Amino acid sequence: MRKPYLLFVGDIAKNLQAKTAFGIRDWARDACIGQFRLNENAVDLGLPNLAPEAAAMQGAGSLVIGVAPIGGQIPPAWHSALLAAARAGLDIVSGMHTLLADVPHLAETARTSGARLVDVRVPPRDIPVATGRKRTGRRLLTVGTDCALGKKYTALALTAALRSAGADVDFRPTGQTGIIIAGSGIPMDAVVTDFIAGAAEMLSPDAQETHWDVIEGQGAIYHPAFAGVTLGLIHGSQPDVLVLCHEPGRDHFHSFPDFPTRSMGEVAGACLDAARVTNPLARLGAVSLNTSRLDDAACAQALDRASAALGVPAFDPMRTSMEAAVTSILGSSRG
Repeated sequence: MRKPYLLFVGDIAKNLQAKTAFGIRDWARDACIGQFRLNENAVDLGLPNLAPEAAAMQGAGSLVIGVAPIGGQIPPAWHSALLAAARAGLDIVSGMHTLLADVPHLAETARTSGARLVDVRVPPRDIPVATGRKRTGRRLLTVGTDCALGKKYTALALTAALRSAGADVDFRPTGQTGIIIAGSGIPMDAVVTDFIAGAAEMLSPDAQETHWDVIEGQGAIYHPAFAGVTLGLIHGSQPDVLVLCHEPGRDHFHSFPDFPTRSMGEVAGACLDAARVTNPLARLGAVSLNTSRLDDAACAQALDRASAALGVPAFDPMRTSMEAAVTSILGSSRG
């Protein structure tokens, strides 16, 4: 994908629906030239506001759609903005379920200007059915009590922390944001259900015994809509270690107010039961909390409570030390 990126946030006003844009900003900041907002109420990433033509004149290579409404569709209200970007010669990168070529006149406009249309949320064609065969190497999978609470951030932060501790480690993305950041991966929520576990096996193949793959989790095992991708990913990943992600104070599933979230202990138990189908030695290594809404004192209390409740180190990947969590994660492989 051509850099730098102009991050498109459209008319989306909710930060959680702009998690792709925030993720790219936070983990690939040097690749971001600005943001393209359709109105003043749209999410503000704190980047320079640029229209496509101005961004192209400043050297931008791609417009990246940085928002993901539920359902992953590109609304008609965005079409003129995408056409403007294509006319300006910007490649357009999308992680939406709607294919860019299905936007009226966009493919023709891109051909005329020489721009590329890059659909990130298209899985490989040759995904096999999972075998359940035990693979060599070590694997960590992030799981969560809900969607959109930090599984990707936790996986990226743990990859960096494990590498700093001397581990041989790779980040394995499973969603559009991680794929854009890393440049590779498989979009698990776009894989036909029967092949999700097989895709996870492809994503994390046999490796050296001391090598770690840190796999980005998806969905939540008790989620009323997205539990299927979670279960398939757990089985196919065969994780040696699970890291549970949670946001204190979130009492119902995001955008599903009639469905309360389950406790950390209940979710950890269900995920471990599922993981032990393909790896009987799977264990919980740490708890990652998203404490962005808490002050320092409340953050410390939440971490202490989580650690005491589950018997493993707790951390916030954007705020606190991960040293104890890394020690816990590496413990059995060094022992």
